[in-house]
Order: sequence, then structure tokens, then C-alpha cells
Amino acid sequence: MSAEFPLRGIRVLDLGTRIAAPFAATLLAEFGAEVIKVELPDGGDFLRHIGPFVADYSLWWAVDNRCKKSITLDLRKPAGRELFLKLVPQVDVIVENFQPGTLEKWGLDFTTLRQHNPRIILARVSVYGQTGPYRDRPGLDRIGIAFGGLLYLTGYPDRPPVRPGILIADYLTAVFNAFGIMLALFHRERGGAGQWIDLAMYESVFRVLEYTAAAYDRLGFVRERSGNQLPNSAPLDNWETKDGEFVCIVAAGDALFRRLAQAMGRPELPSDPRFATLEARVAHAEEIHAVVGEWVREHTAAEIESILVAAEVPVSRVYSIADIFADPHYRTRQSIVEVNDPVIGPIRMQAVYPRLSETPGQITRGAPRLGEHNAEVYGQLLGLSPAEQQRLRELRVI
Repeated sequence: MSAEFPLRGIRVLDLGTRIAAPFAATLLAEFGAEVIKVELPDGGDFLRHIGPFVADYSLWWAVDNRCKKSITLDLRKPAGRELFLKLVPQVDVIVENFQPGTLEKWGLDFTTLRQHNPRIILARVSVYGQTGPYRDRPGLDRIGIAFGGLLYLTGYPDRPPVRPGILIADYLTAVFNAFGIMLALFHRERGGAGQWIDLAMYESVFRVLEYTAAAYDRLGFVRERSGNQLPNSAPLDNWETKDGEFVCIVAAGDALFRRLAQAMGRPELPSDPRFATLEARVAHAEEIHAVVGEWVREHTAAEIESILVAAEVPVSRVYSIADIFADPHYRTRQSIVEVNDPVIGPIRMQAVYPRLSETPGQITRGAPRLGEHNAEVYGQLLGLSPAEQQRLRELRVI
């Protein structure tokens, strides 16, 4: 296994706040890119101030901004703009998620950036994108999932829509962001020019809505909320067990259903005309789900898992984070790693992902303190003297 990072030599300026832009930069940093996070001198990234906290230190910040360097810089000030433009020739990628038009207002539009570095790649994130009649509307993750069509589908048909458990529009956009940056870098390495990337959070959500758009276009079908079940699969649900836990069972296909029926001690079920085919089971979903649910309630979660794993039926207990930390599969694959954070010391969190056999990623450092790398970047990279740096600090530029 090679210790060489696939993105070694790539330098990224992270101008973003919260998640969709900064987390994309983190993904790049974990595979060797040098990511310099640019933060306002007073307070820094908003994520530093969102709990949960350990001794006033944000654990969210610790996870989402590991492997980075931090400098302070106020781009709103003329001296800050001038300093930023000195950094542009030194980097390959800039990521930002300001309201559209903000960089242009500061005189830092793509045309200007390209004049200072023709190879620059600028990744721009917003809820609605850089064009279109809604581009100037404010918004965050919840607006992205609502406008993108996911919120409408999440929950039960007789209840209001329910948000997913995490900020999925933010994180999904961050993954698309990192993917887009990699495509732009690949194009550039093959002799192409730099370019800018337009990422709209609603489009990240819309892109993963499965068949929803095509079914409306060709069939006039408006997909609705279906809770934990799917309109074209049965049995499939999350059932409560005898000991008050929940198990997820997926046995919609004919072969899987036969295995489930045998495991339940109900080998006659596949011969019942109501359940003999997938189409029949979907038409009688309420009945077959009731049968499975009754069986599940007679057993503990551990018993259900043991029975169905032996029967080769897809099953899993619905894991809490406590379950995850105790699970031997997570432990064996080292899905949780310990990171030495510079503020609070050793802390366990998610490992680098995806896994590459020859050029794996690595967590090289914990999340940086605010402005921790000012002297390194401004002094060593740009050659500013200590006196010049002190003057900029007194002006609150850095």
C-alpha cells in the first residue's frame, strides 16, 4: 500500500461557511490536498459556534474541518481583497458558498481571478444556483430539500413532511462539489483551462430522486409519501421487536420472500394467491406487513437478526450511535478512528471514506484553531514580514 496521497500538490482555498463548500474541501484534504480555510478574524466559521460542545469547543467543527489549515482574512476590506489576490496564483482551487453576487461585489469575480491565475478552479455553492429567477433568494439546507422535491416524499402520507435526520442537501452537495472539482482538475491536467463550477443545493437533491421526474413526465404520476414502505416492494419495513428495538427487513423479491416465510415458520405463505408474486404482495401490502410484524413482535431484535441472517434474508437492527460504537464490524473495518484534536485532544469520529487500495486517505491533523496558520501562509507562502503581518492584524484585515 502506497503512502502517496492522490491529491498531493493540490492547494485549495476554502472560503466557505457551514457545510456544503467546507465539507467538500475536507474530502479533498483527506486525500492529500493542502486546504487553507479562510475565516473572518472575529469569530471565524459559523460552524465553530454550533453545538454540541466540549468545553466551549464545537464537536461539529472538529469533525467537518479536520485536515485543514486556518488563516484569518476579511475579504470585505480593500487590503483584504489585495491580500487574497496575492494568494490566488498560489492555489489550484477556490470553494465558496456566499450568496450569489457576493464575490462580484468584492471585485473577486471569476474573470478577475482568472487574470491572476488562468488555471484556477472556482467551485460556487448556493441553494438555487448562480443563474435563474430565484438565484438571489436566501436559503439553507431545509430550503434545498424542500425545493428539490425530497421533503415532499419524506414521512407518512397522512402526516406533514418530515425532514431527513441530517442536513442531507448540504452533505450531498459537498460530495457533488468534490466530484466536480476532481473533474475540473482532471480536465486541467489533460491540458484544459481552469473553470468555474455551479452547484445548486436543490439540484443535488433533485438529481437523486430516482424515477420521480421520468414517471411524472411519461405517466403523469405524482409520487407521494409512503412512510417506511415502498409503493413497488413488499414486504419491506421497520418493525418493532419484543424488546422495544426496531429491525429493518427487506424481503420483496420472490426468492427472498420464500426464505423469510421459511424462517418465520410459515412456508405456506408463498402459495397464498395474495402473496405469491411481488405484484400480489404489493397489492396486499398491508396484510403481509401485518403478518411479518406479528412475527417480529414475538422475538427480540437479537433473535430476529440471528434467524434471518442464517436464512440469508437482508436484515439489520436500526442502529443508534451507541450501537455503532459497540459493533464488531465497525471495529474490524476501523470505520471509527481516533483523531488528536489540537483543542480537546483524542476524539473518535468517522474514518476517511472512500477506501482506496493504493492511495488511501488519511487524517493528518485535527480541525485548526482560528488563524493557526497565519504566520505560515502569510509569512512563508506570501513572504510578508512579521511587521507587515502585525500591521494587518491591527487593521483587522487578518
